[in-house]
Amino acid sequence: MLYRVEGIVIRSMDYGEGNKIITLLTQTNGKLGVMVRGAKKVKSRYASLAQPFTYGEFVFFRNKGLGSLNAGEILESHHLLREQLDLAAYASYMAELTDRTLQEDESGVLLFEQLKAGLAALQEGKDPQIISHLYEMRILDVAGYSPEMDYCVNCSSDQGPYRLSPHAGGVLCSRCARNDAQAMSMSDGAYKLMKLFSRMDLRRLGAIQVKPETKQELKKLMRGLMDVHIGIQLKSRTFLDQMDKYSFE
Repeated sequence: MLYRVEGIVIRSMDYGEGNKIITLLTQTNGKLGVMVRGAKKVKSRYASLAQPFTYGEFVFFRNKGLGSLNAGEILESHHLLREQLDLAAYASYMAELTDRTLQEDESGVLLFEQLKAGLAALQEGKDPQIISHLYEMRILDVAGYSPEMDYCVNCSSDQGPYRLSPHAGGVLCSRCARNDAQAMSMSDGAYKLMKLFSRMDLRRLGAIQVKPETKQELKKLMRGLMDVHIGIQLKSRTFLDQMDKYSFE
């Protein structure tokens, strides 16, 4: 059967001497794999279509399993995301997180729109760490673990200050937090941003500036949520950690 889909390349791997297998997150057909024959050859007309982060239209034949590319058109190459190390690191993290979270053929309409918006925001020069945290929140949404940030998940109190409890799935008031040794403290600024992240659509992200110390706090809070509820070891996240370490030395 012949398919025509809009998709984003979230993984690209060599196959044989001249081919590549790409994993697409598509607007209509979820996550799927497509063989791009001859993509490694210098004069291949499909080489650019097989590059990571490419957003395009893909026409492929598929019965079951792996598809085979027939034609395609690039809608946005996102070449800048492959040329700058920091942008490549964050884009790779978002792509790998998507690939590892979604199953083959699983519906990914929400994530498609959010990933598309996130990659565009990276290319536009918006804060890559903030973009990655917003995308992590959308991953938590899709996985069914969106944290409750409006009131205490234990007693429903709407009176702060709150602490974040990844295991409880949201915030705890000061009284309930006494019974959770792993509940994480939050400054007022970090709490307001976490609350904003939990409901913000990446397509509506404007200019945002966050203090470095608040960004470090946000990273710790989001890491707690992701480790408890997603719990996937990612090479791209390890690289991001290494990159952050050297930037502070």
